[in-house]
Amino acid sequence: MNKGELIEALATENDMSVSQSRRYLESMLDLIEKKIKKGEDVNITGFGKFEVVKRAGRKGRNPATGEAIKVPARKVPKFTAGVALKRSISGK
Repeated sequence: MNKGELIEALATENDMSVSQSRRYLESMLDLIEKKIKKGEDVNITGFGKFEVVKRAGRKGRNPATGEAIKVPARKVPKFTAGVALKRSISGK
């Protein structure tokens, strides 16, 4: 399912227009992005947790030349599925 299909499904299941559904989804995604950019975790009980984690710097290799390079440390977004979501998917 892509973003457009999700918007359509939200509209259908909640008796709202596609434009309302799009605004709702975009607003929710923007809010999650803003919060994790500030370093705040976003916990949705039963679904999961969105957060930013630091990835350590490491040694890498340029595949074209074979030259050793240094890959700098960076921050990356991370999603961890909640217990209820994991159980739902596994059928337990």
